[in-house]
Amino acid sequence: MIDTSCVIAGVHFKNPVIMASGTFGFGREYGKLYPVDILGGISGKGLTIQPKEGNSGIRVYETASGMMNSVGLENPGIQSFLDQECPFWETLNTVRIANLGGGCIEDYVEGARLIQKNEDERRKRGRSAVDMIELNISCPNVKEGGMAFGIQTQEAQKVVRAVRDVVTLPLIVKLSPGAERLTEMAYMCESEGADAVSLINTISAMKIDVRQRKSVFRHGYAGLSGPAIKPIALRMVHQVAKAVTIPVIGIGGISSGEDIMEFIMAGAATVQVGTAGFADLRAGERLIEELNRFMLDEKINHLDEVRGIV
Repeated sequence: MIDTSCVIAGVHFKNPVIMASGTFGFGREYGKLYPVDILGGISGKGLTIQPKEGNSGIRVYETASGMMNSVGLENPGIQSFLDQECPFWETLNTVRIANLGGGCIEDYVEGARLIQKNEDERRKRGRSAVDMIELNISCPNVKEGGMAFGIQTQEAQKVVRAVRDVVTLPLIVKLSPGAERLTEMAYMCESEGADAVSLINTISAMKIDVRQRKSVFRHGYAGLSGPAIKPIALRMVHQVAKAVTIPVIGIGGISSGEDIMEFIMAGAATVQVGTAGFADLRAGERLIEELNRFMLDEKINHLDEVRGIV
């Protein structure tokens, strides 16, 4: 019998397929296409204290073997999420991950505090809406000139430590591929009490309109995702998985069951799927089927048999 389950910080995932933040909303719309309860988990749309309209101009642009996005963390704000989306999340039988961003340490701390408080109150009533928090440290530090928190280990450490102090929910830290020393960054997260790390976030990239003679995106650069970045993401996941003892969640260009197995063999506990869902709205369902079929064909009974084998 095939077993694709995994446990991270006491949270049980029925399979390793998590839909990535910013690509799946909060799951409502996709629930009209297939039962989202079959997924291992959902990482919800990135949240900030205040609602954000996101960037103006072109936000998404298809490129060879992937896509670029400059959405700008458009989201309804944490309070709206707690009021409007958490009642829906209570009904789901999958792991629910709240993705948290911020422009300064105070934003992260207050956002984490609100999510934790709301979940504590729900659990007192015998309910639950959020299983884990995913900390997005690729956000720009507006107080320090706009450099992302996730670039320098010392700056990231302040955020991880401050948030860990105010939450008891399992904490995932989402790492930036632009980190100066990625394995050092991951080890710091483990040392500061993170329960897992996820990587990679999108890679900074550019597209120029040669007829208009300017960048396609109003802010110049955008985040590249999709199959084009998979080899880079796989290498980084492999390096980090060898450097830490906490679980690693692999992200980057996954579009097939074999892609998932590559990340598992590189050491990932689970994976997140994003861009594939734009090309195939039922990607989550398909990938679970492909993973199970591959394991049957290769006579793999449990993912632990091959996890980190490379």
